[in-house]
Amino acid sequence: MHLLYEEGGDIRAATVLSSSGSGDTQSWQVSALSGKHLKIKAKEVWLEFEKPDAQTLISNANQLAQTIDLQLLWDCAPDEEFLFSTIAKEYFGDAVSTEQLVALAIALQGAPVYFRRKGRGKFMRAPLEQLQAGLAAIERKRKELEQQALWQSDLVAGQMPEALRPQVNTLLFSPDKNSLAYKAFSGACDQTGEHPAQLMMRCGALDSPLTYHHGQFLRQHFPGGVGFSADFSIAPDAWKTCIEGLPTAQVRAFSIDDASTTEIDDALSLTPIEHGHYRLGIHIAAPGLLIQKDDPFDQVARQRMSTAYFPGNKITMLPESFIHYFSLDQGKVCPAVSLYVEISAQGELLDQLPETKIELVPIEANLRLDDLEESVNEESLMDPAAGLPYQKELSILWNLTKFLHSKRQEQREKNGLRVEQLGISDTNALARDFNFHISADQSVVEIEPRLRGSILDSIVAECMILCNRIWGQQLAEHGLPALFRTQKGWGPQRTRMQTTPGPHEGLGLDFYAWCTSPLRRYSDLLNQWQLIALVRNGVTAKMVAPFSPKDVTLMGIAADFENVYQHYGEHQDRIEKYWCLRWLSQQGLPKLIHARHLKEGMSRLEPIPLHLPIPELANQARMARAKIEVMDIDLLQLTAAARLVEIESLPDLGEPAASNEIAMGSSE
Repeated sequence: MHLLYEEGGDIRAATVLSSSGSGDTQSWQVSALSGKHLKIKAKEVWLEFEKPDAQTLISNANQLAQTIDLQLLWDCAPDEEFLFSTIAKEYFGDAVSTEQLVALAIALQGAPVYFRRKGRGKFMRAPLEQLQAGLAAIERKRKELEQQALWQSDLVAGQMPEALRPQVNTLLFSPDKNSLAYKAFSGACDQTGEHPAQLMMRCGALDSPLTYHHGQFLRQHFPGGVGFSADFSIAPDAWKTCIEGLPTAQVRAFSIDDASTTEIDDALSLTPIEHGHYRLGIHIAAPGLLIQKDDPFDQVARQRMSTAYFPGNKITMLPESFIHYFSLDQGKVCPAVSLYVEISAQGELLDQLPETKIELVPIEANLRLDDLEESVNEESLMDPAAGLPYQKELSILWNLTKFLHSKRQEQREKNGLRVEQLGISDTNALARDFNFHISADQSVVEIEPRLRGSILDSIVAECMILCNRIWGQQLAEHGLPALFRTQKGWGPQRTRMQTTPGPHEGLGLDFYAWCTSPLRRYSDLLNQWQLIALVRNGVTAKMVAPFSPKDVTLMGIAADFENVYQHYGEHQDRIEKYWCLRWLSQQGLPKLIHARHLKEGMSRLEPIPLHLPIPELANQARMARAKIEVMDIDLLQLTAAARLVEIESLPDLGEPAASNEIAMGSSE
């Protein structure tokens, strides 16, 4: 004997092995078609039958169930609850076979749109309105599946469906995985085995891997686009109010920046005073005079937190039209927050109280590192015939730089850190900073080392560190909260932003607050507001400053800034890696090139800042030199396949000693 029963919503059949009890308490030990032995109770059984065998019955009934007209069956069914065997006679006639009975049970069980299940073998037909709605939903689903299949077929064939073109970024970076478009796109990727971006490129919907990497960053951090509203500009009255009543400084100010710098935040001046001394002015652009906490400009700056830099482009924190007003450009008289200190003719910082002023500063020149960096050295500064611009000022500032650097190194040594050497590092060591020059059509990239530690670079770095140290100390001593940059101890969180002052052991400073790049970093803009309040109100500044002590908003900003600044840095690293791989590609593959082992099999190529895993070097000493062959690159995964050719033994020459925080404190 065989039994028909329901399990997990499916109609199944099994062969009886034994039985016990009778009536409603009867139960059977059965062998299911899977071979599994089960115990089935009477209340679970739909039908008992002798022939045919269970396997044949289920197989034939499933086929027959596919031919049953569900609409006709619904028409035949009564309004009240019915047993499947009863309706079988209405549909098949009085002489109903076992296969027909089971086929009807399977059809009823699998048609919830037409019939509701009411219990063991019992059903009730759905109301007409629900039936019509259900059938409409089924038809809609059928059409959707047809559309999905059509889109998937087009994508596999390398054709981008027009309906999906506006959804390219969404499909790549933030898809709705329940959407028809994503299911078609995902199915096409599974079918071809391609990376989603690779499929998009083959379909002509994505220009290049660079567009993919950059688009991923924009989708996360600039979902509304990188542009600014057309009416996002400075009103003439607001500008007039901003500079009204400011005195004009009697200085000859000049800036030192890369050629590509458009947001010139800082400038220097050196003015002779009595006793043969000089007055050093460090002049910082003052957008904080116009931007007010929570105004539209502040909301945009707070959302972006920083200018995002990457090879070939940048995304500014503030609109270019706004930057134009405050950037310390040559020939302009610009509002600035200026720090004045006194130094000797030999470049020693004198023990005089520094002075901070809010004023208008005439900018006489914008010196560019690209034009002067190689020609400014110890010899040329001492040569009257060298004809360098601001030669006397640069000579004195270089002496000041050496003085400030030596004082910081004394503190570093007390902190248990090694002393760093000023100037250009060992020429045999790996370069750490590079300039990327990318052609207008992005077909060619040139990568060249940037001369970190040059005289001009060091002058700017030490002057900005001095300014950040003094202003950080003044904010701390007056009890004004700010975003302080601290470094203490070891571990991943040793360097961080916090709202209370603390030492920066790496720089050898007791106080340090980023204040010198307010056009490019929100932390500096925020600190400038606090400084302006201090300059204008003195000891009462805490009562009027935009941020008061223990302001929870400030704590949130510190955390947000750290997070965003880290992500911007990661994107810069990612795009630099992309262009390094492009540089290798344009050299021609396979490419023989030298690399230095760093640690655990990770090496860096000598001419460019690209790190690659070379497992064969894992047991070699740090900075061991090797010749490798780069055989293949993947611009989507940002990886390269390389093999070791030859190991050359070299001593541990180390990396350049310049502190990363010095770079952050400079004009960058």
